[in-house]
Amino acid sequence: MGRRRNKGREVSGWVVLDKPVGFTSTQAVSIVRRLFDAQKAGHAGTLDPLASGCLPIALGEATKAVPQVFDSTKVYRFAVSWGVETDTDDTEGRPVATSENRPDREAILAALPRYVGEIQQVPPAYSAIKIDGERAYDIARDGETPELVARTVMVYRLDLVDMPDRDTAVFETECGKGTYVRAIARDLGRDLGVRGHVKELRRLVVGPFDETRLVPLDTIRAAAEAGGAAACDPFLTPIEAALGALIEIALTPNDAGRVKQGQAVLLRGARAPVSGAAYATGGGQLLAVGEVEAGSFHPKRVFHL
Repeated sequence: MGRRRNKGREVSGWVVLDKPVGFTSTQAVSIVRRLFDAQKAGHAGTLDPLASGCLPIALGEATKAVPQVFDSTKVYRFAVSWGVETDTDDTEGRPVATSENRPDREAILAALPRYVGEIQQVPPAYSAIKIDGERAYDIARDGETPELVARTVMVYRLDLVDMPDRDTAVFETECGKGTYVRAIARDLGRDLGVRGHVKELRRLVVGPFDETRLVPLDTIRAAAEAGGAAACDPFLTPIEAALGALIEIALTPNDAGRVKQGQAVLLRGARAPVSGAAYATGGGQLLAVGEVEAGSFHPKRVFHL
């Protein structure tokens, strides 16, 4: 039997989507894949339905670079509503605790340093954390309380941006992999004795992708309706945009041929790196991502472009 081909175009690159509120990340990926008529697609970091902003979507061969983006630093801006804590730590949940107290600016600023650096954080009950193979949110939806333990996460900064009224404070945070903004809002509300939950959440940055690259979903949809899937291609960002934190290794034609076959190559010259994550190019074309070990480049994922 012949090999079954995937339906769709062999289109590759990143769509740095400005995800609207009301869509899950999976739904957004499905819509973008359909508009581009792409063979395959994936995303580099989930956004809740109530969140908007930066959702990097990988099409085609860019899916092989998803791990490089998934583990990247992220920046969020979020509004916390004081006085009510919910079981989801956002506006979708039911109230579980309330308070008539409200924090002043000085109290908030005094509390923020406790949330910067390596901190211990218990994920929200409604999260994708697995417990004995089952998602925490599935356990919570069944009416049970998931037993979540504190994890070490990294918060590089947490700034108070605005206090538009006594019930609301707006923050901006830069954080590492696995940090839950909803948990920051929950814990900050408890520490201040006022309770709180996330009212609005927008992701501004994911690794190398910031607001300057964002493309609204309606813009992509309008292009597809006017000119078909190919009319969406100008909204693609090259795969290499995700690899800026890695070492670039330019290979000779012979070595490029070996890497295309998944073979390791010895790196020559005094300036050749000895170790570290890297990506290889040949003749200006992206070839593979991999690791440099003991002076050799070992491809882990080979691109077929």
